[in-house]
Amino acid sequence: MSESLPNRKEFAAIYGDDKSFVLRIIQPGLAGLMDGSVSTLAPIFATAFATHSSHTVFLIGAASAVGAGISMAFSEGLSDDGELTGRGNPVFRGLVTGLMTFIGGFLHTLPFLIGNVHRALTLAYFVVGVELVVIALIRHKYFKTSFALSCLQVIVGGGLVFAAGVLIGQS
Repeated sequence: MSESLPNRKEFAAIYGDDKSFVLRIIQPGLAGLMDGSVSTLAPIFATAFATHSSHTVFLIGAASAVGAGISMAFSEGLSDDGELTGRGNPVFRGLVTGLMTFIGGFLHTLPFLIGNVHRALTLAYFVVGVELVVIALIRHKYFKTSFALSCLQVIVGGGLVFAAGVLIGQS
């Protein structure tokens, strides 16, 4: 597998070329961050509202983040070999996507290390907000998307998944 990963010289070339950097690192990383941040909202908040147990929410959130990271790593790594699209090494893209998916899902899981579920929820809401703004900023910087439109799109998507989690958790 180490032969599939870029060495320092190849990584410097990727970093030095804006298009290559966006295609090989930013795009797969952003896809992972978006997926991890949004897809784990429903299980985490459904569990919080259903159980009122921070420990249980933490376990579900950690499992969701790990599972989503592995799934997205394989999905990105197996989606194409990089030759046709110019997106580069599939193993490297898979690792970037998987890691960022895990990070996106795990960051708003961390507040549930706090024993009081209501305090943990308050902090998790804040963390989710920061995650969504960071996603909007990355989209704005690298994909020239309007920051306001990007915020709207990301918040609507995250809001729908959050609402689903709350509704399921309260049923």
